[in-house]
Amino acid sequence: MSKALANIHPKAQIAPDVTIEPFATIYEDVVIGSGCWIGPNTVIMNGSRIGKNCKIYPGAVIAGEPQDLKFSGEKTTAEIGDNTVVREFVTINRGTKSKERTCVGNNCLIMSYVHIAHDCMVKDRVIMGSYSGLAGEVEVDNWAIISPGSLVHQFVRVGAHTMIQGMSKVSKDVPPYVLAGRDPLSFTGINSIGLRRRNFDTNIIYAIQDTYRIIYQKGLNISDAVDFVEATLPASNERDEIILFIRNSKRGIIRGYFDNAVDE
Repeated sequence: MSKALANIHPKAQIAPDVTIEPFATIYEDVVIGSGCWIGPNTVIMNGSRIGKNCKIYPGAVIAGEPQDLKFSGEKTTAEIGDNTVVREFVTINRGTKSKERTCVGNNCLIMSYVHIAHDCMVKDRVIMGSYSGLAGEVEVDNWAIISPGSLVHQFVRVGAHTMIQGMSKVSKDVPPYVLAGRDPLSFTGINSIGLRRRNFDTNIIYAIQDTYRIIYQKGLNISDAVDFVEATLPASNERDEIILFIRNSKRGIIRGYFDNAVDE
């Protein structure tokens, strides 16, 4: 373990092959898995749980205290999965008593200057572009892409395989498999290019398109549109995921740019 000129608490649990560059600071209640690289001038604070083969670039701060007035010093964590890259000046705050942890999954790319607030749940293979940010208790599902400069309101959920346009204001839930853009943020189609890159069958992509045509273009309110999808389209994992996402949405989903749907 390289640690010259780094400030490392002797009780931190660090795998033997971790590289820690000069002027990094590692606090006591920290776990860092095998194969990690901790760059210079990083701060790995109490509650950090970092998996294997991660890279934490200069200036990043992991497990800073939540920026939440309800936080009262409770013991919580900020957890990062395996093979995740955290670029320069990223801040990932630890959880509060609400969920007790903030999580970033496996194989994620968190670009420079991203902020991930308390109690967020970011799943696997998520990409967050530079200067984007998540407010507290946001959920981001697998393979989502949040483009640079986008800001996500607290308690919002971003569905799997979505792609959100840069500089977006995300105040409603974004359902799975979609492209979201414009201002106010709207459904602009499905993420067909991303789905093809991930080897989705063409027939599945067409079925997803059919589902969203009903939801956003049939002229029904969202509840009736979801019921219509369930009644008329063949069951599939993707159809059922979309239905479940929308029915479980607490903030409501983004509207369609080209739709004729009416408010519920």
